[in-house]
Amino acid sequence: MSKGVKRPVEQVPWNDAVEFCKKLSQKAGRNYCLPSEAEWEYACRAGTTTPFHFGETITTELANYEGDSTYASAPKGKNRQETTEVGSFSPNAFGLYDMHGNIWEWCQDTWHESYKGAPSDGSAWIDNDNKIRTLRGGSWYDLPGKCRSASRNLNFRVGRDLIHSNLGFRVVVSAVGRTP
Repeated sequence: MSKGVKRPVEQVPWNDAVEFCKKLSQKAGRNYCLPSEAEWEYACRAGTTTPFHFGETITTELANYEGDSTYASAPKGKNRQETTEVGSFSPNAFGLYDMHGNIWEWCQDTWHESYKGAPSDGSAWIDNDNKIRTLRGGSWYDLPGKCRSASRNLNFRVGRDLIHSNLGFRVVVSAVGRTP
């Protein structure tokens, strides 16, 4: 586990991330939650259509991932083998940092193999019988292709023994009337 006040939280089970949002909402008087998978990708892309918000390829000068591997025509880079401080790389056009790599981020959605039947309004797609949740963003541990804007991963929402050091979360403040 990487430690430091500017490092992302890691080793966080989905249930703990949801509980954090609930407590933050109560304390702040606003509604905080995990992003839906659609919201996460929209925020990551920041108006772009390329694999990464910064273009067609990725380097370790742009994001934190397993730099011994390459994507497209990019050269090999650094393999830091841990998280980096938030803000170590340039933000996207929306001002968001570390949307590619560093840490996988939990979304509200339960895992679905494809988008067939997904909500078209950007809301979370939840099947309450499904204990598997969606992750986005890639991590310091992953190959660069896993850090693409459209890349998806999954993990169980409970079970601390199943939580890896490369899982964390980011919160969004939701619009009035929306519940997590």
